[in-house]
Amino acid sequence: MKNTIAEALAGKGYDVLTPVQQAVTQPDLDGRDLLVSAQTGSGKTIAFGLAIAPTVLGEGETFGPAAAPLGLVIAPTRELAMQVKRELGWLYGKAGAVLASCVGGMNIRDERQALARGAHIVVATPGRLRDHIMRGSIDLTEVRAVVLDEADEMLDLGFREDLEFILDETPPTRQTLLFSATVPNAIAKLAQSYQREAERISTVGEQTQHADIEYRALTVAPHDSEKAVINVLRYYEAPNAIVFCNTRAMVARLTTRLSNRGFSVVALSGELTQGERSNALQAMRDGRARVCVATDVAARGIDLPKLELVVHAELPSSHETLLHRSGRTGRAGRKGVSALVVVPSARKKAERILKFAKLTAEWGLAPSAEDIEARDQQRMLNSDDWQAEITQGERAAVDQLVENFTPEQIAAAYLRQYKLRHSAPEELGAVAAGKAEQKKPRADFGPSVWFSLSEGRNQAASPRHLLPMICKAGGLSKDDIGAIRIADDLSYIEIREASVPGFLAAIGEGMVIEGKKQLRRLDKAPDLPSHRPGKSGPAPKARPAPAKYERKPKDGDTPEPRRKPRHGKSNDAAPKRERKTEERDPAVHAEFGKKRHGAKGAERRQGDGAKPGQRKPSGKPAGQEGKRKGPPPPKGKPNSKKNRARAAAKKIDKAGNAKPRRS
Repeated sequence: MKNTIAEALAGKGYDVLTPVQQAVTQPDLDGRDLLVSAQTGSGKTIAFGLAIAPTVLGEGETFGPAAAPLGLVIAPTRELAMQVKRELGWLYGKAGAVLASCVGGMNIRDERQALARGAHIVVATPGRLRDHIMRGSIDLTEVRAVVLDEADEMLDLGFREDLEFILDETPPTRQTLLFSATVPNAIAKLAQSYQREAERISTVGEQTQHADIEYRALTVAPHDSEKAVINVLRYYEAPNAIVFCNTRAMVARLTTRLSNRGFSVVALSGELTQGERSNALQAMRDGRARVCVATDVAARGIDLPKLELVVHAELPSSHETLLHRSGRTGRAGRKGVSALVVVPSARKKAERILKFAKLTAEWGLAPSAEDIEARDQQRMLNSDDWQAEITQGERAAVDQLVENFTPEQIAAAYLRQYKLRHSAPEELGAVAAGKAEQKKPRADFGPSVWFSLSEGRNQAASPRHLLPMICKAGGLSKDDIGAIRIADDLSYIEIREASVPGFLAAIGEGMVIEGKKQLRRLDKAPDLPSHRPGKSGPAPKARPAPAKYERKPKDGDTPEPRRKPRHGKSNDAAPKRERKTEERDPAVHAEFGKKRHGAKGAERRQGDGAKPGQRKPSGKPAGQEGKRKGPPPPKGKPNSKKNRARAAAKKIDKAGNAKPRRS
C-alpha cells in the first residue's frame, strides 16, 4: 500500500480494514481485473479506491500534473457518484489527486471547464459521461483503471448500452473492476465481454447476516400501516431515519402525513430536481430534518452518518432490494435497525423475502401507544439534563421557579413541555391472526328483545343503514345489537335485554325514529322464512326438456334412413333428396310483382323480351351479362398492400362495423 494512502486511512481512524477491503488489497491482485460482490455498507468505495491505487499512481507516491483522466468510476445515481467523489477525495488527498464529476442535473458547462483544466480521476453517471464523450469534452485514451460501482443497479436502470459505449472508448489494456451486491447472469455476461481473466471475490459478509443490523418484522392491521410507521419512528427516536416506499405517490402521501404530525421530514424521489435532492440530504446531515421518505432508486447510495433506523413502509419487491435498503444503516461499525411493516395478507411474501436474503427477523407487533409512552419516560429520566450543573445564567430562573412553585408543579410542567416536543403516538387496532380468526362465529348473544321497524326491503332498508341509525337514536353500541332481518315492508332488530331500558328511554314514548319510522316491541322473535329473496339458496330443479316431436308414420310409408348429422360421424347417411320444382303461371308472377313493386314498378322491371316475373335484360351480348363496367381491376400479388386494403374494406358493413369472418 502506498504511504500517502496509508496516512490518509490512519487520519480517518481506519485501524482495521473490512473483509472486502482486505480481499482486494492482496499483493497478487495488483493490476488484475476483479468481479467483487460484497454486502451493502461493507466499505466498497474505499475497497476499489485501494484496489486501483497501484494502477493509477504507478511507481510514485503522488500524482503528476492533471491532464487526461487516469481513473474512471461510474455509478448509477447522482447521490452515489457525489458520495464516491467525497470518499476518494480524502483517500487520495495526500497523493495530490484532482477529481472531477460528470453527473446528470449539474451544470454541464462547469463540468466541461473542469475537464479542460485536467483531472486524475473522474466520477460519473453513465448518461452524462456518454454525453461528454459524444461532445468531445473528455479524453479517455489515457484511462488506466475503470470501476463500475453498483453494476447490477445500472443494468436494472437500463444503462447497459451506455456502459458498453463507454468501455469501448477506453483502452483495452485498462484494469476493469465490477462491484455489485449480487452477481446475476447479466453481470456475468458483462464481465466476460469486458474483463480479462477476472478474479472473482465474494466476502464472507455476503453469506451471513449483517451483525450490526437488527431486523424486525412488525405486523399491523391493513388500515394501520401508516400509523405503524409513525409509531416506529416515535419508539426509536433515531437521529436520522429513512422510510422506504415503492412509488412516488406513496412518498408524497407519507411525507405530508408525517409533516402534519410534527416530524421534521424531507422527501427524496425521482421527480425532484438535483438542487432539491441536495438540499434534502444536507438537511438530514446538519440536523434540520430527522426523517427522509424516499423511493429505492432515489435513495441509492445515500450515506448519512447518523442513520440508525430504516423503515420499510411497503415491502420491497425482492430480497436484493431489502439488502440495499437495510444497508443504509449499520455502516462502519455503527448499529442500526431495519423494521418491516407487514400486513396479514403480505406475511408470506415477507417471510419469503427474508428467507431468500438469508436474514432472521424478530416478529412482533408494531409499538403501541403504551409502549411509546413508557419508552419516552425512560428516555426522559435518562436525559443528561438531570446531571448537568446549573449555569450562572440559569440560576436566577431556577430560584424563581423553586420559590413560586412546589416540586410537584415543576415536575408536571416539565413533563408537559417534554410531551409538546414529541408527536403523540397513534392508537393501533388489533391484528387478526388470519382469515380463520376473522370469520370466527360470534359468541352467544344472551337474552334479547326483538323490535320491528316500519321500513323494509321495498324501502331500500339494509343492515348497513339500520345499524348506525338504531345506535345513534337509542344510544347503543354495535355490541348491543344482535341480528337484523329485513322483510318486504318491515325490519326486525334484536337488542340485548340489559340495554333495552336505556334504549326505550332514549327513543321516547312515541317510539319514532327520524320523524316517521315507527318502532314496535315484539313479544317473541319474528317467524321469517329461511330462504329470503335475493339470498343464495338451493337452485330450483330444472324442468324436464320437452320430448322431440316425431311424425308418426302413416300406412304405406317406407322407413327412410336417418340423415347424416352436420357434425360427427354416421354410418347410415342417406343421399340428399331432390328438391321438387314446378312451373308457375305467368299471371301469378305478374300479380305478385304488382303487389311487391306496384303496377309501374312491375312494368319497369318487366321489359321487352323478358318473361313475366323476370328482370329486364341488360342488353349486353350473350356471355357478358355478369361482367362489370369500367377498366379491369389492377393486377398484383395476392398479398399486395392494395389488395389487402380492398379486401379489408369489403368486410366493413354500412354501419361501420367489421363483418365477422366465416370460420
